[in-house]
Amino acid sequence: MWRRKFIAGLAGTVAFPLSIRAQTPNRIYRLGHLAHSSNSEASSRQIILPELARLGFVEGRNLVFDARVGEPDALPGLMRELLADRPDAIVAIGPPATALAGAATSTVPIVVMSSELVERGFAASHAQPRGNVTGVMILARELDAKRLSLLLEAVPDRRRVAALILQTGIGVVDVALRKSAAELGVELLVFAVATPDDYPAAFEAMRAQGAQALVIAAAPQLHRDGRQLAGLALEARLPTVCEWANMAHAGCLIGYGANFTAVRKRMADQIAQIFRGVAPGDIPIERPTAFEFALNLRIAKTLDLILPSAVLTRADEVIE
Repeated sequence: MWRRKFIAGLAGTVAFPLSIRAQTPNRIYRLGHLAHSSNSEASSRQIILPELARLGFVEGRNLVFDARVGEPDALPGLMRELLADRPDAIVAIGPPATALAGAATSTVPIVVMSSELVERGFAASHAQPRGNVTGVMILARELDAKRLSLLLEAVPDRRRVAALILQTGIGVVDVALRKSAAELGVELLVFAVATPDDYPAAFEAMRAQGAQALVIAAAPQLHRDGRQLAGLALEARLPTVCEWANMAHAGCLIGYGANFTAVRKRMADQIAQIFRGVAPGDIPIERPTAFEFALNLRIAKTLDLILPSAVLTRADEVIE
């Protein structure tokens, strides 16, 4: 394996007053965490907590980290549990957690990794959110289009491309991908799923409709189930592009997305600002500036693919 790095550009409302105070030696800060998967919690523990410690907020000393993980229908109850402990801030990972957290409180600061915060009314603007929500955008629609383009560069002879999306993305994700596919001159076949029970039938339908390649759209659930989905794609002999570079290690041909570590570190910085008294509405919502592109040559060989040299040389990581 070799690497090269590059930089590219709840029902019900609960109200607690925003804390506007600087870090003090004897203060204990409480950080809630709401996510759809245990992988998200693990990533925050591995990246956000060490970065917060570097910034002076150490779990077990002056920081309490309180995490909740559940399916979308469990998130309202989990959010109420977090709010009952009066957190100083809450991290929300992904659109479902963001929507629930934003609906549950308009005063407790929320730091998110999500998309379309302005469009969905959680912020007035990226530069000046003004409310209680800030964070880092994951650019789901823009990057899904980029992933489709990268996939076609890797397998330029494929003209019928499947897109696996969540049912909740119908009308948003599929529209963006169809527009990108039309611009690239390929036919897009959209398959929506709601739960993992839907995956096998979706892949059978891809086979039946003659899909030749696959985009797995950006979504926390699909990231969580990446290894299972990559396995189904391999069985169907579909070259596949996935949301994060690390998903190439799970069996996707291509993984492309924002630098996972950099995004979480920026969130840690925003949390630290809130702990020190900055209002979340005064902390700009950031866009990722570092991106990662990984290729899995083992999968390429299994699928009898010869990847263009131009694609290989652009990859940050090639898994052999």
